[in-house]
Amino acid sequence: MASPEFNQMLVNNSEFLKPFAVTLTRDSEAAQDLYQETLYRALANKDKYNVGTNIKAWLYTIMRNIFINNYRRKAKQNTIFDNTPNEFLLNNAQAGTGMAAETVLRLKDIQQAIHNLPEIFRNPFLLYFDGYKYHEIADMLEEPLGTIKSRIHFARKLLKAQIERF
Repeated sequence: MASPEFNQMLVNNSEFLKPFAVTLTRDSEAAQDLYQETLYRALANKDKYNVGTNIKAWLYTIMRNIFINNYRRKAKQNTIFDNTPNEFLLNNAQAGTGMAAETVLRLKDIQQAIHNLPEIFRNPFLLYFDGYKYHEIADMLEEPLGTIKSRIHFARKLLKAQIERF
């Protein structure tokens, strides 16, 4: 397909994208950005358009994929801006000192419960607790991956039962 023909098809079908962009973003400025990005990508990838196929569906797919990718990117960034005054945080450490003795006793109980686990469960659990991945633990202990996963699972169940008694 020649470039002028493709451009004319794009112009004729681009108006249908604006309401879809607003539906996705729920923000007129973000919708305008999404609309422009979609048209840019369509023009940049016009060689990938198959002549005779539904251009509206192709454009909708491009827009939806751009929106999903942007959403995932923003979710990964997870940027939080804290505009609250920091005076509250100055005395925050004082509030936590009242329960320090109880926390130390609880921590000792947890450590004792871990120590009381059978060795077959304790070793994989401690390695997992130290930050090793399942496959790394399986390699270290020369056990199948499924065995390691089930031992860690049972260790958690046993610890939960032990700790609930306290």
